[in-house]
Amino acid sequence: MLGFLQGFAYGLFLTCLPWALVGLVNPRLAVPTENPGRLQVVFRYGLLVPFLSMLLWLTSLWGGFGPSLGGWLAGLAAIGIALPLERGWRRWRTRRHQQRLKAKLDAEAQRQRAAHERQAREAGVAELDPSRPPVDADDLVLALCRAKQGLLEVQRPDLAAQVDRFYTRYSHVMTLLGARFDPGELAYERSRRLVTEVCLGAVDAFGSMAGQARGVAGLDGDYVRRRLAQEEAGLAVEERIALKRRLELIEETDKRLRRLAARNESALTLLDDAAVALARIETGRPQASLATDQALEELRRFIGGAERYSRSERR
Repeated sequence: MLGFLQGFAYGLFLTCLPWALVGLVNPRLAVPTENPGRLQVVFRYGLLVPFLSMLLWLTSLWGGFGPSLGGWLAGLAAIGIALPLERGWRRWRTRRHQQRLKAKLDAEAQRQRAAHERQAREAGVAELDPSRPPVDADDLVLALCRAKQGLLEVQRPDLAAQVDRFYTRYSHVMTLLGARFDPGELAYERSRRLVTEVCLGAVDAFGSMAGQARGVAGLDGDYVRRRLAQEEAGLAVEERIALKRRLELIEETDKRLRRLAARNESALTLLDDAAVALARIETGRPQASLATDQALEELRRFIGGAERYSRSERR
């Protein structure tokens, strides 16, 4: 056994220089990492493997046996066998890490979706189904459905939720408008046109959001950040510059999307103001023939007269 180890140490030490030369020419052939560099080749075949072979050789000297041919051949083939095994192990570990990360992201997305649905239910937000628009949907509601479908196609459900809020506000304002004015009145037509213009502006903003989000739909920001964070990976200068530019594109697009979403929030606030203003309008005639204070006073007098009538009956 010690002779085998001594021969293995000799064979392993002899293969360091050829593998180092191969790695300096093409690091991918000699280093099993994802993005190997020449510095890794020098460390592995100039320090790590020679140290390991020297340690095995010193260990084998205690037995006093000479090196065996089988150990020497095994040492010559050790790196060639170990490289694909280590490469496969690293790929398996990377896949396992990605699966865990994906499961974690899916769980977080499901939690956020549940929280969003709960907040939507608490806020009374009606959700639009682009595949099944409401039966009484007008042109504006159909445009909102198309806008939501476009945002869902680019995997932006957070922006699509804003479409539901616009649909809820629009329906609420139109309901109040119909309750306060007759459809034939000039005020009704003017108010409806203004509300529609505000919502159409939001539809245009949603279309712009979908177009800009579609431009970066194929870019994974989390992957780019992980790659840039791997300092030990030895990224090339060109790759690092490309990754930084890709991250800049994603961040610039997110800023534009947030700006458009903020503009839509202003439009939602305007619709809320319109709903409050419409709710304060009193256009119908009062149903009671007497004022409220006068009716309360008459009711008190009636109650007092009824008590006097009861006392006179007992006498």
